[in-house]
Amino acid sequence: MRRKIPSLQALACFDAAARHESYTRAAQELALTQSAVSRQISALEQYLGQSLFQRTRHGVALTERGSAYARQIAPRLQALERDTLEAMSGHGAQQTLLLAAVPTFASRWLIPRLPDLARRHPQLVVHIETRTRPFLFADTDFDAALYAGTPQQLRDWAGTRSTLLLQEDLVPVCAPALLPDGRMRTPEELATMPLLQQSTRPQAWRQWFQRASVTAPMALAGPRYELFSLTVAAAVHAMGVALVPRMLIEHELAAGQLVQACAHALAAERAYYLVRPEQQETKPVVLQLMAWLQQQVT
Repeated sequence: MRRKIPSLQALACFDAAARHESYTRAAQELALTQSAVSRQISALEQYLGQSLFQRTRHGVALTERGSAYARQIAPRLQALERDTLEAMSGHGAQQTLLLAAVPTFASRWLIPRLPDLARRHPQLVVHIETRTRPFLFADTDFDAALYAGTPQQLRDWAGTRSTLLLQEDLVPVCAPALLPDGRMRTPEELATMPLLQQSTRPQAWRQWFQRASVTAPMALAGPRYELFSLTVAAAVHAMGVALVPRMLIEHELAAGQLVQACAHALAAERAYYLVRPEQQETKPVVLQLMAWLQQQVT
């Protein structure tokens, strides 16, 4: 039976136009003319019997049905592209693993260790896409996820099972220039130094000083950075003291770009987990990854 599927060219044009809400920018992305994009979308609208765009003074805007259709087809086009690239690569399905991961942990902890995984399992290819929040595995192609969160957040992630990898300890670090005598500071001394704030953890310094039983009126003061990478860069350039997970600054500590500013650490509630679907049998490639990860953290 013939499938009721529109032209992929029409879907690609619609997807690009929906993202940009512009036929012109869609044409630029796809290396087509604007009229070609317009014809493809008109043909798609005729096929569906629905208007997907409406004309505005500034160009085009999605209709309600067009917006819903765009949300539905975008992940399917991405999956089709990924499957096509996988087929072109020549790797068998049992040799690949699609992993969701929090970006900072992936870039700073996981990827520097992946050459060891490649040596141990040369047939295993790991594809990584970033995710910061829980999701439904049934709605994605992910085989597993590396997730940073609290035990309660793991309990709330329905339909999954998790394996604890690493607890998170926050340590104060700074550039060596801020400690010219090479001596670690006491918590009381640290309270007088410029503190770098992380937007995603606005209470971290206050909690650190409370755990150290130190009054610090300026615990919430100081420049605030949204991204972990910005906070670390500011610390490396001697702009202040940062409170960050030790496991994520291994390179800077080893290179002498950062030093620990105080011996007191804060055991955070967050930890890093390998999460996988609960209902389906764990794939051999996931078991290989899990065994390797456990070796890395012991």
